[in-house]
Amino acid sequence: MNHLALIAKTQSLIAAGDIAGAESALTELADTEGDRALMVVLDQLAPKDILAVMREYDPSRESVVSLLVTPQQFAHAIVIEKRYKDLTHTHLRGMVNAIVFREDADPVEFLNAVGDMEGGSEAMANYFADKWARIEAFARSGTFDTVEEDGEMLSETALLASAYASPRIDLEEVADQDWMELAWRMRYECPDLFTETLLVMRAQARAHHLGVQDEEEEVEEDVRVETSDTDRGRSTPAAREDDEESAI
Repeated sequence: MNHLALIAKTQSLIAAGDIAGAESALTELADTEGDRALMVVLDQLAPKDILAVMREYDPSRESVVSLLVTPQQFAHAIVIEKRYKDLTHTHLRGMVNAIVFREDADPVEFLNAVGDMEGGSEAMANYFADKWARIEAFARSGTFDTVEEDGEMLSETALLASAYASPRIDLEEVADQDWMELAWRMRYECPDLFTETLLVMRAQARAHHLGVQDEEEEVEEDVRVETSDTDRGRSTPAAREDDEESAI
């Protein structure tokens, strides 16, 4: 099949929501013309189209796209993944694990590509979104055990100073091809990305805390009753509501 025609077909299928059909078309190209032909096509697809296929992570089977996507394509894709507004970040974690830890991959090469991409640390902060306390513990003590924490966080200066500290636990102890291994590799093999990611996570946590506080204050404001009139015996809240309805 003509490559331009295949690209147009893939884009149309993705736009129509037929991700499986788009992946099948790309797989057929790899089967008939080889991996190199597919890589040429992937290089011409928009990052959002590559992302659409990559997001449909299925641990029961390998995706030919995930097996051949380059570190730069991967980094660009995960940076724009936030557009899907997936609050659980389930697809992001599955996609990252499937590609960074694929059999022929060098995880550091992919992580470096993410670190070089604007928005890369935000993408990784989303990946670790529900592990903030464990990542803070790891940054401070070199283990993921929050029991050892005393509630204090390392300052940014201290984080940078400890970036090249010797590992307290070996990689083999956390080689689970999941978030612990990724955190270990980031801290000890890509320390700048690890530090930037943790700072983003802290900013997200502060924003969330302030948002919750604002919501609580709004609720308190909604239920607050103006008592100046009732204190003077002029009316009750219920009576005032009746008067307003009558005026309407």
